[in-house]
Amino acid sequence: MIDVAVQVFAKRGYHAASVDEIAELAGISKPMVYLYLDSKEGLFLACLRREADRLVAAFQGAAREAAASGPDGARDRGARPGATKPLGAPEVRLYAGLLAFFSFVAEHRDSWVVLHRQASELSETIAAAVADARRAVMAQVAELVRAGIEESATPSQLTERDADFVAHALVGAADSLTDWMVRNPDQSPEGVTLRLMNMVWVGMGRVLEGEVWIPSHD
Repeated sequence: MIDVAVQVFAKRGYHAASVDEIAELAGISKPMVYLYLDSKEGLFLACLRREADRLVAAFQGAAREAAASGPDGARDRGARPGATKPLGAPEVRLYAGLLAFFSFVAEHRDSWVVLHRQASELSETIAAAVADARRAVMAQVAELVRAGIEESATPSQLTERDADFVAHALVGAADSLTDWMVRNPDQSPEGVTLRLMNMVWVGMGRVLEGEVWIPSHD
C-alpha cells in the first residue's frame, strides 16, 4: 500500500491524490486504509517517514561501510595527483554518504518528489517529520566535518560553529543539487558528489591551512 501511495502522491500531488485510487491500485478497501492510517494525511505521513528512514539509512550505512573500505576516487585534498585518503578518513565517509544520497534521489524519483517537493508545502505535522529526517542527516554530516577538522594535520582555529556552518552548507547544497540533476540528467550521482566534495571539502581544507578570503576595500 505504501509503495502505491508514494507513486500516486508523486504523480498527482497531495491534494489531487485520492484515497480511493490508492486503495484500488493497492488491492485493498478504502475503509482498510482509514483503519490503519486514520486519514489521507496519516497515509502521506507513513509514506514520508518510510522514505525518509530509507534515505537516512542509505547515508548512514554508506558512511559506516566506508569506514572499513573507502570508495574508489576519494582523493586527498592538496595531495599529489592520484593520492587517496586512508580508509575511514572523514572525507571518505562523507563522500560515500553523499553518493548514497544522490544515488537514492536518482533511483527513487517518486520518493524524492514526496520528500522534497511536496512535504514542505503541507501541514505542520508533515513539515516536522521532514525536519526530523533533515536533522538526522545534518547530525551525521556535522560529525564527519568535525572529525575532518580534528584530524587535520594543520592546527586550526575552526570551531564547533564552523563545523555546523559547513554541515548546513553541504546539506543545503545537496538539496538544491537534486533539482539541478533533474535538469541535467546526463550527470551521474558520482559526478555530482565529486563536484560538491571538491567545492566544499577542498575549500575547507584551504581554510584549515590558514588561507582565507577577505574583500578588498579599495
